[in-house]
This record gives sequence, structure tokens and C-alpha cells, in this order.
Amino acid sequence: MPGLNLDAPPPVREAAALADWLDARRRVLVLTGAGCSTGSGIPDYRDASGAWKRSQPITWQAFTGDPLARARYWARSHVGWPVVAAARPNPAHHALAALEARGRVECLVTQNVDGLHQRAGSDRVVDLHGRIDMTVCLDCGHRVPRAEVQAMLDRLNPGWMGLDAGAAPDGDADLEGLDFSTFQPPCCPACDGLLKPDVVFFGENVPRARVAETQAALARADAMLVVGSSLMVYSGFRFARAAHEAGLPLAILTAGVTRADALATLKLAADAVQVLPAALGLPAGPASASTGQDDRADAGPKDVSAAPARAG
Repeated sequence: MPGLNLDAPPPVREAAALADWLDARRRVLVLTGAGCSTGSGIPDYRDASGAWKRSQPITWQAFTGDPLARARYWARSHVGWPVVAAARPNPAHHALAALEARGRVECLVTQNVDGLHQRAGSDRVVDLHGRIDMTVCLDCGHRVPRAEVQAMLDRLNPGWMGLDAGAAPDGDADLEGLDFSTFQPPCCPACDGLLKPDVVFFGENVPRARVAETQAALARADAMLVVGSSLMVYSGFRFARAAHEAGLPLAILTAGVTRADALATLKLAADAVQVLPAALGLPAGPASASTGQDDRADAGPKDVSAAPARAG
């Protein structure tokens, strides 16, 4: 792709700058956030300035310790899950899969929980915050696909089927003013224990093995690229900081401000769905409806190298 043309309109200008940056790299660690998935219809948490768009998600402590909070979570998930289940990879996901196929991706670390990178064809993926399409029993460790849990919820709560609600991040839905006290959460089919989505909740720690795998990949990489993440939570920011401290070039493609803007050697405030494919000479998608610059907000530990608060 030709060098940067300052007279070119965005996102052409940003695509050219990213293409030039990628041309000099051979082993890139990629870290993605919600800006990769807003183009697939999955909402994000923050606006372009990094401020919350909605209330913070449920905490680990509330989910495990408050039956009403747990019922509220599962009611919202029951209504919101079909949005995630129906989501398909967009051109940003396909562009990163193409970059991997060209042998240029050391590892793709995603803060998203939707599994869309794998569906687009990426293989070298670390799901830093887990996967929403799987649940785990906190008592016996039995795992149940989320699609099966949806069928359980349909049987247990037939009156909640077909409710019309606004989509929220990570398979959630905006349900306000409803009585959740009669909603029946799912139980483990193996032991009747407490089922939880296999994702890292706010107040819960990222599993140590995922952190170690990402650190090892960063040590092998010659650069780091952040796509669609504000890096406002430490679980993602720590890797951008580590790349900077190691002297690795750090590029950020995110529509709004990020916590690591001062560390970046290249910052592109643009839509990943348009810029990433164009940088690789692939067809770009339409502009995302959202700012799409936030990572998952559920993961909020100060020390993500610690063991999980509770193992499934």
C-alpha cells in the first residue's frame, strides 16, 4: 500500500498509516476489545471519552451471594442472549484472521467473550475474559453450553420469552422496572449447583494461565497492536504497558481515548471495521453504529496474575 497521504480522507489516511506500520512487523501481538464486535451488533460499555454508557455489570460477589441479583442477571441474559447467538464476524474479525494466515500474528488476545475471532478463522487466540457461549457449575465444575442453558430458561420461565428489550453488552438486555423475584435461574443438570457464565466477572480475577500465555506471546513478539479497546481495565492495559517497557512499538486503533495513548508509537482514532480491512487490501465494512472503543468491563481485578477467586 502506498505511503501516508496527508491529503487523503479518513479512513483512507488511517488505513495507509496502519499498513505502513504493519509492513515493518513480523510477529505482532494483537489485543482486541469491543470495537471489534460493535460492527457485529454487540454493544459496548463506554463512549469515546471513556465514560460509562450504562451502569456497571454485576459483580462476582453479587452473583454468588445475592439470589435476587442472580435472578436479575439471568433474566436479562435470557432476553439478551439471542443477540450474541445471532452475531456474525465482521470485516475487522476477518482482517485479523487474514493477518494471521499471512504469518504475521504471534497471538491474538481478546477481551471480548463472543467467540467471533475464532468463527472468523483466527486460531492463535487467548480468550482473556472467557467465553459467554459456555457456562460452568461453581459446585461440581460441570460445563453446559449456553445454548442449552437458554432452553432451560425457556422451560423454567415461559412468561419471559419474547420480551422486547434493548440489547446490552455481552448478551445482556436492558430490562427496567420488572419484578425479578419470580424468575428461576438455571441449575446444574449434574448436581443442581449454581451455574455461571464462563466469563470473568467484575471483582473476579483473570485465570493465571491466560495471563502467563499472553506474557509469553508478548516476549516473542516484535510489536503490539491494540484494536477497539479503551484499555480502561488493568487486565488489558498491563500488556500495553509491558510492551512499552520492553521497547516494542505499540499501535492503537480505537475510536476514542485509551489509557495507553501516551505510550503508543501510533494512535489511530478510527473505526476498526473500516480501517483494518483497508490496511490489508481487503473490502471494508460500513462504519460501526457505536463508538466501539471499550473493552469488557466485567474484569476488574487489580492483580490479574492472582488465582481466580473461585474455580469452577
